[in-house]
Amino acid sequence: MKKTIRIYTVILVLLLVFHSCKTNNKTIPQYSEKQNIILINIDDLGWRDLGFMGSDYFETPNIDALSKKGIVFTNGYAASANCAPSRASLMTGEWVQRHGIYTVGTSERGKSKDRKLVPTQNTETLSDEFFLLPQLLQKNGYTTIHAGKWHLTEDPLNSGFVINIGGSHAGHPKSYYPPYRNVDLLGEPGKRLTDLVMDKTLDYIKNTKGPFFLNYAPYAVHTPIQPVPELVEKYKNKSSSLGQDNADYATMIENLDSNLGRLVATLEETGKLKNTFIVFTSDNGGLFSVSKQHPLRSGKGSYYEGGIRVPFFFVWNNVISAMQRSDEPISNLDLYPTILEVAKVKAPKSKNLDGKNLVPLLTGEQQTFNRPLYWHFPVYLEAVALENENRDPKFRTRPGSVIRFGKWKLHHYFEDDAIELYNLEEDLGEKNNVAETHGAITKELLQLLINWRENTMAPVPSALNPDYKE
Repeated sequence: MKKTIRIYTVILVLLLVFHSCKTNNKTIPQYSEKQNIILINIDDLGWRDLGFMGSDYFETPNIDALSKKGIVFTNGYAASANCAPSRASLMTGEWVQRHGIYTVGTSERGKSKDRKLVPTQNTETLSDEFFLLPQLLQKNGYTTIHAGKWHLTEDPLNSGFVINIGGSHAGHPKSYYPPYRNVDLLGEPGKRLTDLVMDKTLDYIKNTKGPFFLNYAPYAVHTPIQPVPELVEKYKNKSSSLGQDNADYATMIENLDSNLGRLVATLEETGKLKNTFIVFTSDNGGLFSVSKQHPLRSGKGSYYEGGIRVPFFFVWNNVISAMQRSDEPISNLDLYPTILEVAKVKAPKSKNLDGKNLVPLLTGEQQTFNRPLYWHFPVYLEAVALENENRDPKFRTRPGSVIRFGKWKLHHYFEDDAIELYNLEEDLGEKNNVAETHGAITKELLQLLINWRENTMAPVPSALNPDYKE
């Protein structure tokens, strides 16, 4: 009798394993040919600056249509609140304290007399010790194309790309019309830089054989705010219930949208859309002086939601179902392992990967990761306008770090050991600090944040600045 029970038990286990494998095979994407990968990383595009994210002012019909082909993440984040560290984390897959790029330029931003602490020294050029995403893809048979802003080293061709369209250490163009000056591209008189970068990108897409990785990172919509002249008039007479009213900026967004429409049309015409994985996001929040992101607080450079929450969606034909939205918090740190999964490429065992492979979320195999997200900023970033919705008018942010876990978000500032706690479900605008009334949650999140800093050897500045004046 016992022997019979054992036999039935073994058969039942085998059947369960077989059924599990069949079930998993339905949700995990199965494909034989290498997938093309397009990473669209817009510069300074705010969370609310698109039609599908609720803007009633900016016109983005092509981006809106593309977003409907896949899944939109309403709680998508950049790894940093400004461009260079965010892009470095995306390309390395690692938290900012690992690569040391915390800001653009020096960490001693603003007036010395206003800085209480001596900030951590900033790294301005990404070290070649890091194994970057394009390097790994190139080694595994991908044609790697960079188009637009790079900002991490002098030449993306030394960082895993075989084609470079206008990328260098420059953070933004001196002009969107020729001569572009600090962007090494030649355009006909009147040729807008955003159009020229896309022209050259499409030439490569049409002629590239085999799988390709495109890092499309247009300089748009970063300053200078230079309008498309023929589009300005219609926005001057347009109203918005959200307080978005910058007509010149609106024309830049519409021009960007038109170019992305050209990209999608070319993929369709060449038959490449059907096996292309597309990511759309922004490197940080919108510039507050240019476009408000309400109800989010503040903007680029700040670690309130307006500075780090960004538009984020994924499209993958026949793998990701259309018309989806998710509230699961994700980060651009997740893109490195996700893209490797799509490309069927394994990272070296020694490689730090601080994000998660999102494919289980994208396919519906999994609904949540139930994990904390972290940010660290041990330097100063001065304000660009007195009206900024930050903690004070002098700085967009002061040295500190942040954790989000579930609906809770905690800020820890190093100058005065200040703590702010917000319930994002009830207070998306981060207006009501509930740290004192929710002591247990504050204590738990702060300890997680401290442990994370210790485990990753994140520098916490403590030396007092002798020039400081209260």
